[in-house]
Amino acid sequence: MKKIAIIHDWLTHMGGAENCLQVFLELLPQADLFTSVYDPSKIKLDLNNRSIHTTFIQNLPFSKKIYRNYLPLMPLAFEELNLQNYDFILSSSDACAKGIIPNPRAAHICYCYTPMRYVWDMYYEYMSDGHFARKLVSLFSNYLRTWDAASACRVDKFYAISQFVASRINKYYRREAEVVYPPVDCDYFVPQSKDEEYFLIVSRLVPYKKIDLAVRAFNKLKLPLVVIGEGREEAKLKKMAGPNIKFMGYQSREVIKDRFARCRAFIFPGIEDFGITVLEAQAAGRPVIAFAGGGALETVIEGKTGLFFDEQTPESLVLKVEEFAKMSFDKKSLRQNALKYDRQIFKNKIRSILDENKVF
Repeated sequence: MKKIAIIHDWLTHMGGAENCLQVFLELLPQADLFTSVYDPSKIKLDLNNRSIHTTFIQNLPFSKKIYRNYLPLMPLAFEELNLQNYDFILSSSDACAKGIIPNPRAAHICYCYTPMRYVWDMYYEYMSDGHFARKLVSLFSNYLRTWDAASACRVDKFYAISQFVASRINKYYRREAEVVYPPVDCDYFVPQSKDEEYFLIVSRLVPYKKIDLAVRAFNKLKLPLVVIGEGREEAKLKKMAGPNIKFMGYQSREVIKDRFARCRAFIFPGIEDFGITVLEAQAAGRPVIAFAGGGALETVIEGKTGLFFDEQTPESLVLKVEEFAKMSFDKKSLRQNALKYDRQIFKNKIRSILDENKVF
């Protein structure tokens, strides 16, 4: 039997990458799991009693909270993992996990959520807020870029979460990547008959998500907007928001499911590598009003499952919401589009890839 390792950047919160990881764990119950930092209080994965192997970063001060501040140390941390006895390696990476040193005879595939955004496409935006730790990371950015590009040669084949990400893999690593879209839990996010008038945002409240753009637009529209999520921009956004905008902070998955199913439309003002919430909304039978960029261009069908606004400005979003008010959308068509990305489809595709690599 082949000895198998799964490498994941960090296990400090639940998100889209961790949903993908859960599928990898289900398909590879015998695999050993490696990560830089693990916070068991924040991770809701079925680990099937397997142990998790961490790096030396686990023992550094406050690593579970400020793990990204240790980014300059992560190349060393992952390279120190001894994987020489493993025959097959699956790295689940948007930072440094793909940079492990495999056995020369081992197969190494990488499911890539994005090339390391902190030093590539989002470098200037990430560093612009003046946070000391980010400025410190910027001192090592040239080294991190060089290492990131060089370590890409340790991967035998890349799989990307979208065409948008595949194009960046090609640009920064000069490698081709096959697209395998992430899983959407269509059995969980389902339509309801009750419709309400509010528009919805579900997002971390950080600058690149452009939630401020939506707040300014809905201040002008005077329409109800519900915002679910938390982040360092929360106080700023609340201060600029009018009485028609409600901030709910962090909410459980059950509350998010309910809010998706009853909203008038889902607002998506940022540029994302894929944008899982866009499809969760469609699975719940709700249309999307999104900026025309990033992964949303691959998952929203203009005029059928949503609308795009062309400029990241409040004025552009206002015009599109006003256009949306004159239209109607079919819940069945919305859900049918989301079903193309269902969790079982993702699982079958990953199983096929593992079969190709003779893992089973």
